Amino acid sequence: MDLIVYSKPGCHLCEGLIEKLQQIKTLNLEIRDITTQPDWFNAYQYEIPVLSQKTPEGEKQIPRPSPRLSVTQLEQFLQKHITA
Repeated sequence: MDLIVYSKPGCHLCEGLIEKLQQIKTLNLEIRDITTQPDWFNAYQYEIPVLSQKTPEGEKQIPRPSPRLSVTQLEQFLQKHITA
């Protein structure tokens, strides 16, 4: 699974999600700092962390998981929301 996390420095929700995602061995994770691109910042400044799946057609946004999910629960959540 190829996922993108839109984040920014100092975002504690982002850091927690990224830490859990990095523990899932089946993921290829790309972290994008929204402060480096004006279009990302304008789109996501009030929404981070934002998860997207890389697809052949582009990106598909995934609903934001609860920060209370364990790594196992997060993996199950992703399996429900990721397109094969």
